Amino acid sequence: MANDNTSRDIDRAWDLMKKIGFAMLVTRDGDKLRARPMSAFLERESNAIYFLTDVRRHKDDEIAQNPNVNLSFADAGDQKYVSVSGTAVVSNDRAKIKQLFSTPAKAWWDSAEDPNIRVLKFTPDDAEFWDSPGTVISYVKMATAAVTGTRPELGDNHKVAM
Repeated sequence: MANDNTSRDIDRAWDLMKKIGFAMLVTRDGDKLRARPMSAFLERESNAIYFLTDVRRHKDDEIAQNPNVNLSFADAGDQKYVSVSGTAVVSNDRAKIKQLFSTPAKAWWDSAEDPNIRVLKFTPDDAEFWDSPGTVISYVKMATAAVTGTRPELGDNHKVAM
């Protein structure tokens, strides 16, 4: 039974990440944490999340210094969140870059042949997700809990090893 629940939770974490599509990539810059939004390409069958990045940006150096990073996916409107910890590596895999290059990437680079593009591969170790029924229902449940002196049930929250 626990195996089925674990498998279902892992499925839900991947589904939420795919639905949200964008993540805040958090790296270490010395003693400070830095976050920036990135468009995620999920490949669950490879247990990997890919991003296109630019070699001229600091995140590549930060990952080289400390490959332990965090991805935070958030859909505040639907009250759905995923935080994923893992490791990242940046490479110049031109075939992967061409595979991932899409219309949104054209906002940053003219073509997949741009020599500044790199691919960032993130391998998740574990994730935690919060899956609420949505803002309106959550507010109703919180108001009811406040009136009745109980705690609201605001959806699912699970930690899973990926």
